[in-house]
Amino acid sequence: MKILNYPNNYETERLLIRPLNLDDIIIWRTFLADERSTKHFPSYMKNRDAAHALTWIEKQICRYRDKKGGLMALIEKESGRFVGQSGLLVQQINGKEELEVGYHLLPEFWGKGLATEAAQFFKTLAFQISDVPSIVSYIEISNFPSQAVAKRNGLENSGQFKWLDLDVFIFRISRESAK
Repeated sequence: MKILNYPNNYETERLLIRPLNLDDIIIWRTFLADERSTKHFPSYMKNRDAAHALTWIEKQICRYRDKKGGLMALIEKESGRFVGQSGLLVQQINGKEELEVGYHLLPEFWGKGLATEAAQFFKTLAFQISDVPSIVSYIEISNFPSQAVAKRNGLENSGQFKWLDLDVFIFRISRESAK
């Protein structure tokens, strides 16, 4: 699965969306250093050093190059502040390639509807730039705020599976249901 014409610069009502770059490592390190941010992450991703932030950003840049999506920087229009990351990710889920809408926000921006705004944008974009029959978001079973974002994005819980060392729900919406 390849995602065409991605990434670009985009915007929503309150967000500027741009590709990540190496300058984002410093702010992303603060995300990884906050235990609230990584509470629902697999254990191997709870590394809080600068090298892990670099690896994370470099992985997204490789995804862009390989046309496998990638998380993108979310910038609040009003303040110009880095809010977090969201985007489309080609993932292997239960042995099948799926297109996921992912989102991670800095805790200070939680509860403001920005994750939902970004997720809704990327859901729409996914169906415009790919031919996938459905998109997914997979979320750790106790991460209720992220599950609420998926539901507000029109995705429904379609099952549970083991991802690395986590039990996760997979939320899904079909192309037909998204119209």
